[in-house]
Amino acid sequence: MIKLDEQLTMLKELTDAKGIPGNEREVREVMKKYIAPFADEITYDGLGSLIAKKVGLADGPKVMLGGHLDEVGFMVTNIDDKGFIRFQTVGGWWGQVMLAQRVTIVTSKGETITGVIGSKPPHILSPEARKKPFDIKDMFIDIGATSKEEVTSWGVRPGDMIVPYFEFTVMKNEKFLLAKAWDNRIGCAIVIDVLKNLQKEQHPNIVYGVGAVQEEVGLRGAKTAAFTIEPDIGFALDVGTAGDTPGVTEKESLSKLGNGPQIIIYDASLVSHKGLREFVVNVAEELHIPYQFESIPGGGTDAGSIHLTKSGAPSIAITIATRYLHSNASIIHRDDYENTVTLLTELVKRLDVDAVNKIKFE
Repeated sequence: MIKLDEQLTMLKELTDAKGIPGNEREVREVMKKYIAPFADEITYDGLGSLIAKKVGLADGPKVMLGGHLDEVGFMVTNIDDKGFIRFQTVGGWWGQVMLAQRVTIVTSKGETITGVIGSKPPHILSPEARKKPFDIKDMFIDIGATSKEEVTSWGVRPGDMIVPYFEFTVMKNEKFLLAKAWDNRIGCAIVIDVLKNLQKEQHPNIVYGVGAVQEEVGLRGAKTAAFTIEPDIGFALDVGTAGDTPGVTEKESLSKLGNGPQIIIYDASLVSHKGLREFVVNVAEELHIPYQFESIPGGGTDAGSIHLTKSGAPSIAITIATRYLHSNASIIHRDDYENTVTLLTELVKRLDVDAVNKIKFE
């Protein structure tokens, strides 16, 4: 068994924590535990996003580093007479990755109940049925109950959170890390480690490390957090699609695990700010930090909300290439994580008033 170092222990606690949109408390407490020693102040917006403030220069520009706390999951909507759970997806899911997967229901009292998304055995499926994807609306969760009354006696009720189950795992190649919820606990971890690095550095600005809520249902927490902060510059730290597995074409993604952070030039919520994009690229090249360009036409990041705050804030998304997004388990490369932390630390150190003014009018 691989012994976890301090950084891996943090990643395990973040990814093992349970938190779908609107139910981020457990994850927020983990993030607070790790980031509080490096922050001057911890506050929250009205939806529950965590905001860790660190002052370098009190009259310097305000720089927002945002990861989001929530993961894709499900919510209990109904319990049938036989004790099977009907549910609603919360965030984007592809039905083919869901059947027969283990899940955890969290009751209003905080108790956890194990279940599995039910599936028919192939023995009773017609040849035609085997070829068709199963509709999510027809899926159910089996928690080993015999009646609706038994389920309700266990404290389960509509609105309860359901999360995928998977334990954090360091793979045989120890650079490869397997876990649920890399989307987007890795962004939260980056924010924590950047603030940790800045303890030893002078930075000519005020940094706000954010763990935003409800990204997976419309970039909501980033909007309220950014309205609270009113940043001059915004970075969204998130995951992006890896293109290095069989079946993923170069038209879908060019990125490879281990080739550095992804600089997102375009997504459905944001055209990356030209001046900020050039600033990021120049710093990466100056320091010989590997990077990859990527676009995400079918999805957005919290930068989409941050850049529209007040009169506007130059923003960009910097992401980690990730395999098997929005499923029970996905894979990242540790070098990409560490290079992203280094890049963001160095960017913050250079974002003084002159640099921000130049970026705005590039």
